[in-house]
Amino acid sequence: QVQLVESGGGLVQAGGSLRLSCAASGRTFGAYWMTWVRQAPGKEREFVATISRSGGFTTYADSVKGRFTISRDNAKSMVYLQMNSLKPEDTAVYYCAARSVPNGSDNYRGQGTQVTVSS
Repeated sequence: QVQLVESGGGLVQAGGSLRLSCAASGRTFGAYWMTWVRQAPGKEREFVATISRSGGFTTYADSVKGRFTISRDNAKSMVYLQMNSLKPEDTAVYYCAARSVPNGSDNYRGQGTQVTVSS
């Protein structure tokens, strides 16, 4: 069992930055690929970024590539999403999720944190 709690969301102006954090409980954190997904009002949930179990491999959605950086600290059971050059279209609830395989369904997902980018 893994419990995930996101933090770090908020209101920021376009062009600004935010750093999201996701704290995981449970002794199997290192067994999972960790993923950030987001859901904007009226839209489907979409993939943002994922990181491998060791942190050596990352992949990003085209819409955030070059602006967002995912990282993890397995010793602290934490995963992060550094978001720079934010745009109004980045406004969404951001969720971290644990997956057994990178393209699979979420084994566990947090409650989400709201990110609002004003123009």
